[in-house]
Amino acid sequence: MSGRLKKAFRELAILFVLFILVSIGINLYKTWDFEPGPAPQLHGKLLNGQPFLYPQGDQPMLVYFWGSWCPVCALQKSAIDSIAKDYPVITVAMQSGDNAEVQQYLVDNDLSFAVMNDPDSRIASQWSVTGVPAVFIISPDRQVEFVEVGYRTELGLRSRLWWARR
Repeated sequence: MSGRLKKAFRELAILFVLFILVSIGINLYKTWDFEPGPAPQLHGKLLNGQPFLYPQGDQPMLVYFWGSWCPVCALQKSAIDSIAKDYPVITVAMQSGDNAEVQQYLVDNDLSFAVMNDPDSRIASQWSVTGVPAVFIISPDRQVEFVEVGYRTELGLRSRLWWARR
């Protein structure tokens, strides 16, 4: 490898590490007041009319707050949909219109995850959500293990779900 190529690679590696550190710092700032503990109540009806029930068993659950108007949520939607095929996932559509509008968004974007509509942000308020996307990882014993605000990779979310199984 030439000296110029090594230098370019080193600079790229430094930028990558800085990006990761800044991302971690931003998430820590956004979740500063979070304290692990019991998950807030989550009850209501899904878009399909079925009542939401906490899953039983030994798998953790992902609770995802999003908005159809949110460009960052649009980047993350396919990762959440993929995770929902392997783990219990409940999503909460904040201020995204009535049930028909949210359902149409799901159809238009080929999404199949379970959704509770939260047009007036009542559920989000109970969970202290102030921005989207927001992800809560709930352990099998209904304890909040992780809170993430902003874009997260599928691999990152899956690793947190795996960790919450312990």
